Amino acid sequence: MYKIIIDSCGEFTPHMKEDKEHFAHVALTLQVGSWEQIDDETFDQRIFLKKMKDSKEPPHSACPSPAAYLAAIEDADAENVYIITLSAKLSGSYNAAVLAKSLYEEDHEDEEDEQKNIHVFDSKSASIGQTLIAQHIEAAEKEGLLFDEVIKKVDAFIKEEHTFFVLESLDTLRKAGRLGSLKAMLATTLSIKPVMGSTPEGSIQQLSQARGMVRSLDKMVECMVQVTAHPQDKVVAISHCNAPDTASSLKEKVKRTGLFKDVFVLDTDGVASMYAGPGGVIMAV
Repeated sequence: MYKIIIDSCGEFTPHMKEDKEHFAHVALTLQVGSWEQIDDETFDQRIFLKKMKDSKEPPHSACPSPAAYLAAIEDADAENVYIITLSAKLSGSYNAAVLAKSLYEEDHEDEEDEQKNIHVFDSKSASIGQTLIAQHIEAAEKEGLLFDEVIKKVDAFIKEEHTFFVLESLDTLRKAGRLGSLKAMLATTLSIKPVMGSTPEGSIQQLSQARGMVRSLDKMVECMVQVTAHPQDKVVAISHCNAPDTASSLKEKVKRTGLFKDVFVLDTDGVASMYAGPGGVIMAV
């Protein structure tokens, strides 16, 4: 038996939502000014995006506590427990999960029949990138691989994984102080859309830019093709924040390359909605 625990920055596919035996979320907390929302099944994207738009303050997220991860581990009726967190460069979620693992192992060190195999993956990604990692764990478990073999295989995937995103608006970055007001204004006026991507360490870098969303999506696909080894074996995953038409267009652009095994699209949940903002799209492979 196995259990895959993902912090709530990672989206669940319909299959993952239904398969509660093997998949579970641990929620982050979202905050806009004095308003707070737990990023769980009660999350309402429409309300959250309105709060973001109306607030002069940047939105924030708080990572799950070690106690929340510990509870998820204890609730897992499984021998093998895998935890996938958003990049340790972006959140304290990874450190909280590692601490929870240590606490569980200390509490049960004298109970051999209660021990579980636990591993925490730093996704070095976020959102849909975490979803792909979960799918690789599930596939490896279904192959019958041993716990250590699953870890080795998934670590190799994480090392090769790339995540990209394009934002419709730079307002959230401006509010957070990560982009000067003048640069944000000029980018908005000229409709310049930076193409952003993950670094091997899990930080964020600018890869390219273009005027208009259509050209930016083209640039993002070009960037993905350039860095993807063995694309015929890779599945491309796309998530979007209230931008179904943009996501559909991106999906078609990926399919037209004729290079990839498959491509699927999901809506962003709370934390990824905060990062992407309305109209933003995220892509991982």
